[in-house]
Amino acid sequence: MATTSSANALDVQQPQSSRHAESSPSVSVAGPSSESESATATRSQLSTLISPQVSSYFIAGGIAGAVSRTVVSPLERLKIIQQVQTSATDKQYRGVWRSLVRMWQEEGFRGFMRGNGINCLRIVPYSAVQFTTYEQLKKWFTKYGDRPLDTPTRLLSGALAGITSVCSTYPLDLVRSRLSIATATIALPISPQSTSQASSSSIAQPALSSAYHTSSIAQSAVPKTLAQVEASVSDHLTMFGMTRKVMREEGGLRGLYRGLPATAFGVAPYVGINFAAYEALRGIITPPGKTSVVRKLTCGALAGSISQTLTYPMDVLRRKMQVTGMSALGVRHTGAIDALRYILRTDGVRGLYKGLWPNLLKVSPSIATSFFTYEMVKELLLPPS
Repeated sequence: MATTSSANALDVQQPQSSRHAESSPSVSVAGPSSESESATATRSQLSTLISPQVSSYFIAGGIAGAVSRTVVSPLERLKIIQQVQTSATDKQYRGVWRSLVRMWQEEGFRGFMRGNGINCLRIVPYSAVQFTTYEQLKKWFTKYGDRPLDTPTRLLSGALAGITSVCSTYPLDLVRSRLSIATATIALPISPQSTSQASSSSIAQPALSSAYHTSSIAQSAVPKTLAQVEASVSDHLTMFGMTRKVMREEGGLRGLYRGLPATAFGVAPYVGINFAAYEALRGIITPPGKTSVVRKLTCGALAGSISQTLTYPMDVLRRKMQVTGMSALGVRHTGAIDALRYILRTDGVRGLYKGLWPNLLKVSPSIATSFFTYEMVKELLLPPS
């Protein structure tokens, strides 16, 4: 009876719906269905973007970046200082151990961690975006497993992931670079004009001076007391203070993106080679049944060393462009090509590899820790299949 009643009800409603369809435009009938399908598609896309799998990539990538960079913070700062100092000041930060000892004597543990706070603030979203983008691009290029994952695909996925991550966090990287060298005592060439100004000023210009101490004094048209200079400088040694300084003195928001083209051009091959080398080495060093912690760390260390050595000159150019607005360093570059010509003219090809040794000491444990932490956290977060 219930079945018969339902059938009769459908028979009764059929003519009414038919007559309604005849008297109403076809669009009105299709409208609700189309809107429902569109809403369903949107919800499906959102659920894909924030799925547990994608979330695990993002969280694991962020944690991996923060851990790896904190471990090697002193070497990261030393690399930046060596990259930006001129040939006339090489003796100040020459040699890894001697430079680290000097850094400790002058600034203590805080000197080792100088710029690491903003570096972690930058590297968490940077690494999260990079790993997530790489994982998703691999799936997209291989049609979610329908095509083989070969080396060119890994290189392309890594390159695009690197560009995406660096563009999304570049201002933080620039400010971090400024903070890293702001208190480093770098000797500067003194012109006759600056010498005469220093002699008439109440503040004597030391032979060795902090980059921003010198900048603050040199840019002041009116002589200031030492307390005023120190108060002005201390404001610049914070993330927000340095950001305001760059925007105020170097063209606003555009100043925070100084050197971005050179950075993207260098990061793309670096990240591509890094991911491709890591996955290739993993197949050789960590075959099934031989996946110890030491083997996993070795894969990351070798991959990082290979990729960084091949792309290091672009990293030097990136740093030069990022700090070119700091007048205390004495040199301003109009672009990446101008910076390249200056390096080759003053230091030769060797200048493109300044700071490579401390950088390799930094990259090996950093990339090893990054990949190892990423894989470990991802396995903990991913739901069991």
